[in-house]
Amino acid sequence: MKSLGEYIKEAEEKGVAIGHFNISNLEGLHGIYNAAKKLNVPVIIGLSEGEEAFVGKEEAFSLINAIRERDDYPIFLNADHHYNFDSVKGAIDAGYDAAIIDAVKLPLEENIELTKKCVDYAKEFSEKNNKDILIEAELGFIGTSSKLLDKLPDGVGEDTMTKAEDAKYFVEKTGINLLAPSVGNVHGMVKGGNPKLNITRIKEIRESSGVPLVLHGGSGISDEDFKNAIKAGISIIHINTEIRVAYKEALEEYLKENPNDVAPYKILHGAVDAIEKVVEARLRLFNNLE
Repeated sequence: MKSLGEYIKEAEEKGVAIGHFNISNLEGLHGIYNAAKKLNVPVIIGLSEGEEAFVGKEEAFSLINAIRERDDYPIFLNADHHYNFDSVKGAIDAGYDAAIIDAVKLPLEENIELTKKCVDYAKEFSEKNNKDILIEAELGFIGTSSKLLDKLPDGVGEDTMTKAEDAKYFVEKTGINLLAPSVGNVHGMVKGGNPKLNITRIKEIRESSGVPLVLHGGSGISDEDFKNAIKAGISIIHINTEIRVAYKEALEEYLKENPNDVAPYKILHGAVDAIEKVVEARLRLFNNLE
C-alpha cells in the first residue's frame, strides 16, 4: 500500500484534499470509516492528546492497523495537536503515520527548535523501521478548542495569520513535511458563522513554503471556501466539531424518544449514522464527487 505521503502527493495532482476526522470512541471510527469506504477514498483518523488519553495510544493504532490490513484500505492514523516532544515520540513509537507538534504558543525560535527535534526523531525512526512518518506543525493562531463558540477566540484575526515569508523560513529551519497555517480558519464553529478564508494567502503560503498545507478548523467553513482553498494549495482538511455535534444531537434525540432503553448498541446506532452522514458529505466535497 502507498504511504500517507504518497496519497497526499496524489491528492495534490488530482486537485482534491484528504479528509481528516477525529475520534473519541469506536462509534466515531465506525461512522468515519463507513463513509470513506463507501466512496473509496483515503481517510485520516486523528486523535488529539485528550482523545488519545481516552481511547488509548496503542489501542488506537491496533484498531486502525487491523482495519488497514484486513481491508487493504488507505486509512491512516495521525497524532493531532501534541504539545511536547515526548508525546510526539510516543505516538511515533506506537506506530502512528503522522504527528502534529503544536508549539504555536512558544516564541518562534523555540517553536522551531522543538519542531525540528520532532522532525529529526521521525526521520531516524522512519529510516530504522522503513516507514514514512510525517511531521506537521502549526504557524499562526486559530484558537485551541473544537467546540461551539459564541464568538471568535481572542487573538484570532488578521494580525495572527501566517505570513508567506514566515512559512518559508519555518519550513526551511524545521524540515517539516506538512504545514498548518492560519488563513482565516478557526478551531470550533462560531455560532454566528465562521469567517471567510483568505484564499490568496493560502496560495502565497503554498508557493513559498514548498510543502503541502493542512486546513485545521474545517467545521463551519462554506463549501465555496473549501473548493477554493483546495485549488489554492490545501491538501488535508480537518473536521471535528461538526461530527461531535452530529453525535451529540443524535444521542439526545434517541434518549428523548427512548428514555427506558439501556442497550448501548441501540442507543449509539443513530450516532454512528449521523457521523457517517456528515463525513460522507465532506468527503464528497473534498474529493470532487458531488
